[in-house]
Amino acid sequence: MTESAMPQVGKSAPAFTLPAVPEGKIRLSQFKGEKNVILYFYPRDNTPGCTTEACDFRDNLGQFESADTVVLGVSTDSIKSHEKFATKFELPFPLLSDEDHNVCEKYGVWVEKKNYGKTYMGIQRATFLIDKKGKIAAVWPKVKVKGHVDEVREKLAELE
Repeated sequence: MTESAMPQVGKSAPAFTLPAVPEGKIRLSQFKGEKNVILYFYPRDNTPGCTTEACDFRDNLGQFESADTVVLGVSTDSIKSHEKFATKFELPFPLLSDEDHNVCEKYGVWVEKKNYGKTYMGIQRATFLIDKKGKIAAVWPKVKVKGHVDEVREKLAELE
């Protein structure tokens, strides 16, 4: 399994359709021409960093929505896991389930990780800002949770 490269700024965002909570299914193309998309990939539901990141997006959602922008969270967790996570933290935006990690691979975030001496494949925390034309407007390849939502908000303001 080789790591694929992340899509670069100015390129078309890789298309996808994924099962989602609460929508059922989400296609990236459904937003084209109408909304910017903040597509953020996170390793696991209900873990400290991922919870903080999701709650930061939740708490700033009004500002994103007023800038014609949707937030989509993606992990390899199941729909059932996403339902519990979204309910527990009152997440008002869709969580997408990429259990076979095809979309993670398209976006270059399915990577080899090391933890406590073990090597395994998993999601590298990353965020993509996709403009209304379906092009990558910004990439945050190795997200540090603290302050990340502010960085995304600032970049989004530059798009307006």
